Amino acid sequence: MRAIIAALLVLFVTLPAHAIEIKRVVSPGGIEAWLVEDHKIPVVALEWAFRSAGSEDPADKEGLANLTAQTLDEGAGPYDSQVFQGRMQDLAVSLSFDAGRDGLTGSLRTLQDNRDEAFELTRLALNEPRFDPDPVERVRTSILSSLRRDLADPNYVARRAFYAAAFPGHPYGSEVRGTLESLPRITPDDLRAFVKREMGRDRLVVAAAGAITPDDLGKALDRIFGGLPAKSESAPLPDIVAKGAGETLVAPRPTAQTVILLGQQGVQRSDPDWYAASVMNYILGGGGFTSRLMAEVREKRGLSYGVYSYLIPLDHGALILASGSTVNAKAGETLDIIRAEWKRMADQGATDQEIQDAKTYLTGSFPLQFSSTSAIARILLQVKRDNLGIDYLDKRDSLINAVTKADVQRVAKRLLDPTTLLTVLVGRPEGVTPTRTLEGGS
Repeated sequence: MRAIIAALLVLFVTLPAHAIEIKRVVSPGGIEAWLVEDHKIPVVALEWAFRSAGSEDPADKEGLANLTAQTLDEGAGPYDSQVFQGRMQDLAVSLSFDAGRDGLTGSLRTLQDNRDEAFELTRLALNEPRFDPDPVERVRTSILSSLRRDLADPNYVARRAFYAAAFPGHPYGSEVRGTLESLPRITPDDLRAFVKREMGRDRLVVAAAGAITPDDLGKALDRIFGGLPAKSESAPLPDIVAKGAGETLVAPRPTAQTVILLGQQGVQRSDPDWYAASVMNYILGGGGFTSRLMAEVREKRGLSYGVYSYLIPLDHGALILASGSTVNAKAGETLDIIRAEWKRMADQGATDQEIQDAKTYLTGSFPLQFSSTSAIARILLQVKRDNLGIDYLDKRDSLINAVTKADVQRVAKRLLDPTTLLTVLVGRPEGVTPTRTLEGGS
């Protein structure tokens, strides 16, 4: 049955983004969702998020939100883990949950004929999760194993060190999955308390796509989410500006290459400068082989297989980052080149041709993201979470095309300052003078 769903999704051919009709649906119980109704293939996709749910785990129980998310579908209501998972497999239902820095998300994909059973399984997972000891322990062991593996990964060590330094004392600076010390402290009762405390309808955002009518979706919303608490108990996260300006942190590792990760304060998705920043970032390092960083570091000098920049918009903060790796002996040279390109963009901005090429890519590639029913639902959810408006898909191209050369110059000066970059290097970098050496990579 899973093969059938996969084949159907491959056959899904989407219309251009601006031609997609988004319907606002409000259930009889007052739960709102956005829907792209499409009956060409018999698949229904549902995506949802609880904003800020679990963003701030208790200090001694980091990873609580993630462990909750990973065990919500490990048995619910009358079904233990084996029976619940078996039902999903028999019905070709894909149901999953995830926890991130800005909340807990859920995803459902089902064939139209099985949607009633799929909705019931989802309702049970959200409203009556069992958190039986055996599956909780199995999932916990899996997360602990992944953490141990990652501690040997220089890229992971760099990310952890960067976020800890950029967001000290803030939940954004902690590991979403928890730590080797905190995870064993979490009990099934903690998971049950989390659901009651964090998963309130006041933080719920829902999007749907596929073979379902607005009336049927409205009924499903009440059925699935109507039994959740009306309000969450925890406070929203505070806003934070990235810290660590000008620091260079080195985590020594016996590796042949050095991983480099650097960045500073970026722009949030609601910022009017977002579109100019997107164009600027594409030119700087977001455009793959066409970007300046790739041209200078890889193409001209052969110092790295790849170096990239990217925008990280969070609900309560933002970053602009660049990353790459090089042999230890060339770490200092590579870092100098990246910082020089950072400064060149800030000082000189971009050329007319670079800006036009960036616009062409950013507008032309976007419709390709609408590749399946689930992809459409995910995009709708993100647009709704970011409060971009139900007409965003119609406006997006014009907002990007309205970016001027002066806009790119202004935003580059605002965001890019090589003297205030927070830099993390993992390996045995030569030609680098650290402001701090990290013991144990943290």
